[in-house]
Amino acid sequence: MKIGIGIDAHRFSRERKLILGGIEIPYEMGLDGHSDADVLVHAVIDSILGALGKGDIGRIFPDSDEKYTDIYSILLLKKITEKFKFKIVNLDTVIICQKPKLLNYMDKMAQTMADALKVPQKIVSVKATTTEYMGFTGRGEGISAVSIVLLEDLNEK
Repeated sequence: MKIGIGIDAHRFSRERKLILGGIEIPYEMGLDGHSDADVLVHAVIDSILGALGKGDIGRIFPDSDEKYTDIYSILLLKKITEKFKFKIVNLDTVIICQKPKLLNYMDKMAQTMADALKVPQKIVSVKATTTEYMGFTGRGEGISAVSIVLLEDLNEK
């Protein structure tokens, strides 16, 4: 069994749709980034790669590669499941933002990521919190996310 942690953050952009956990969230701004800037999925990918000792998302999907421009991050998550062999035991995530409110979308985010990972939704946890108006997320400048995963590395067997 191995544990990995992933953290990601992106600033808001008025020219983008907001994608979190693989779903579109109605909001006046999206997140700026090379791909769809899905901070939650990026944190999940980094936690998986960290547990496997494979570095971070930028090593596998570099932002210098045009084929990843505006790519749907769930596709990147699926590529990770195809490239490496692992069995997720538990995945716990937190989205950190002042706005928008995410309560009504967390189950769908969990299901979308569980489907991409081919695991039951019950082992994927999505939570959200604010920073009580402190820091860049509190000032409404962007969103960050944290993910921790417990997995079995099947590449070593």
